[in-house]
Amino acid sequence: MKLRTRAIAVSAALLLPGTALTACAGTADNSSSSGDSGGEVTLALVAYSTPQAAYEQLIAAFQKTDAGKKVKFTQSYGASGDQSRAVASGLKADIVAFSLEPDITRLVTAKLVDASWNSDQYKGMITDSVAVIGTRKGNPKNLKTWDDLAKPGVQVLTPNPFTSGGAKWNILAGYGAKSKKGTDPQAGATYLDALFHNVPVQDNSGRASLQTFTSGKGDAFISYENEALFAQKNGQAVDYTVPDDTILIENPIAVTSNSAHPTEAKAFLDFLHTPAAQKIYAENGYRPVVKDAGGPSFPTPSGLFTIGDLGGWSKVNKELFDPGQSVMASIEQKLGVSTSAAPTAAASKSAAPSPAASK
Repeated sequence: MKLRTRAIAVSAALLLPGTALTACAGTADNSSSSGDSGGEVTLALVAYSTPQAAYEQLIAAFQKTDAGKKVKFTQSYGASGDQSRAVASGLKADIVAFSLEPDITRLVTAKLVDASWNSDQYKGMITDSVAVIGTRKGNPKNLKTWDDLAKPGVQVLTPNPFTSGGAKWNILAGYGAKSKKGTDPQAGATYLDALFHNVPVQDNSGRASLQTFTSGKGDAFISYENEALFAQKNGQAVDYTVPDDTILIENPIAVTSNSAHPTEAKAFLDFLHTPAAQKIYAENGYRPVVKDAGGPSFPTPSGLFTIGDLGGWSKVNKELFDPGQSVMASIEQKLGVSTSAAPTAAASKSAAPSPAASK
């Protein structure tokens, strides 16, 4: 008897207070037809948590084009590292959109994404952002710099770097600024130790961390610029500061090598690089990778640096994020926080449960 598995790819969205859940669920199947009929195909989009609203708009826009009019989607959103590991373990995906390059590299190693995924003019990236410091409306504690976040008595929210790609960007922003772009790694490590003693809760994704903040926990949060804009757009009483010294966040996307519908998946990827699609990203707070896409303008911080300035992902992953022996593993072990990649709702230094649920 042939076994058929039926999986529901649900956009398990963590909602900010006052926002509504959009149920973007669909039925996926292990057979090549994926339940398609009448010339329609279904693509599975597996993405990190924060761009859900953008992708819902982008999918709707794509479906109005000739290339997309017969394409349906299932959507799955969560912490970038968790999503990448899920695909590597068998979660069906035609398009993967993650928060950082190593989560795509994992799938290249697993032979699920072609090694040439980043050979286009955009180097495989679909959007950019920068790391910012978010605060309560009016910034009552006047938290504007990386040093401010390490002051005694300040509570800062950022996710667990061993589940969240966004957390790695947050850490690298502060580390890069305080280590002078990696030239003084001890200064950077000392800063991270002080900072994480001020982090009361480490959720498993950037969106979950933002919800914890908007639910009333913490004095500040570190996140993507687009997350702070998302909160403001949804009526949350937050402000944010772009530090002079911060990191350029580069978000990758790829078609999987085992996609049942590679032509349609590539057409969607091509659409996402059009000015019209990039404008939708911009309107959702992301910095376009396509020039002159329109939409909001984004100023360039004076001390903006890149992952390349810190030596690249292989170097920083080994030195800062190796779960066995690294700067962050040592800090987390002292704090009693797990460095396991297994998804959890939140990692907390206190016994009190986090008000946020996993996304």
